[in-house]
Amino acid sequence: MKNILTVLCATALSAFLLCSCSSSHSHNDDLTKVGMITDTGTIEDKSFNQGVWEGIVSYQTDTGAIAASYLQPAGTHLSDYLAAITSLHDTGHEIIVAPGFALGPVIHEAAQMFTDTTFILIDGTTHTAENQDFVAHPNTVCILFNEHEAGFLAGIAAALSTKTNQLGFIGGVEIPTVTRYAVGFKAGVKYANRTYAINVELKDENVMYQGDFTDLAAGQTLAATMYANGVDIVFSAAGLVGIGAINEAKARVSAGEEVWAIGVDSDQYSSGLLDNGTSVILTSAIKRVNIATYRYIDSILQGTFPGGEVITLTLADNAVGLPATNPNLAPDVVEACLRAQEAIVAGGTVVPSRPDELTLFL
Repeated sequence: MKNILTVLCATALSAFLLCSCSSSHSHNDDLTKVGMITDTGTIEDKSFNQGVWEGIVSYQTDTGAIAASYLQPAGTHLSDYLAAITSLHDTGHEIIVAPGFALGPVIHEAAQMFTDTTFILIDGTTHTAENQDFVAHPNTVCILFNEHEAGFLAGIAAALSTKTNQLGFIGGVEIPTVTRYAVGFKAGVKYANRTYAINVELKDENVMYQGDFTDLAAGQTLAATMYANGVDIVFSAAGLVGIGAINEAKARVSAGEEVWAIGVDSDQYSSGLLDNGTSVILTSAIKRVNIATYRYIDSILQGTFPGGEVITLTLADNAVGLPATNPNLAPDVVEACLRAQEAIVAGGTVVPSRPDELTLFL
């Protein structure tokens, strides 16, 4: 299998589109070269890829110890990703950062092919294409997040802010990183209903998965359907599909409606800005991939790299949650979210991460 993939990789090298961004230090041989390959989407997706890249750039700026660059593969096949990784390896990149659940099998292969390279896999685990069971590699760390804890806080914020008592959720692909957001969001609504004696609904027909992360127009269509059916707040965990949902919220608010969107992975407040300077983003369920990326690049340079491990970062690690500032949340809603956050960190509230756990919650 590895030999076949190597041939595919070599063949694809001449075909993939190179999109790189290097620092002014990139030709300094004294610096450690850190490369990133993008997952589905671009480096300016205002979400996952961008957050990881910002973590790399921040480390470069703060320490001056690395030279950073990224590659955008030509496609999303394993051979496309391996071509990009091979290019980074062959141009002297000692550290390669890969964001995205879908890259698990690719990094599994690359870690065996390039044992002189250290890999940081964000939001996924190394496994074979046939079996999702984790396979450890000493030159790779896998970083996961408790997305459900961020989704939980977003659910409370939405439940306490809705005027129609109808909420919606749009997912990209039904994978664990996305479904954890959905389960946490549902749990947050359930918690708010019980704690504050309200009756907010997240109906099954208002929970939709597009099937990809790139169809912006589809995201706008899905959100339009929900808003037309009385939903006034839509939470999307869907990449560019989610940007489409935000665009629909912007169009409706510009036309005089009162609807909101909830961002994901990064603070997407700026993505919801209107011409009058306000934003349709109620809040965002954030996953601080920039902090995780920064931390584990530093661990490599400091000699404390936890190779072979799967590490899950939590609300207590300040790795997930809501943004530090939320201009569109009422003060009492912010306070309710802070109280819930404190209970999670203290262990008094355990947020469900799977549908079967949700049924037993509260």
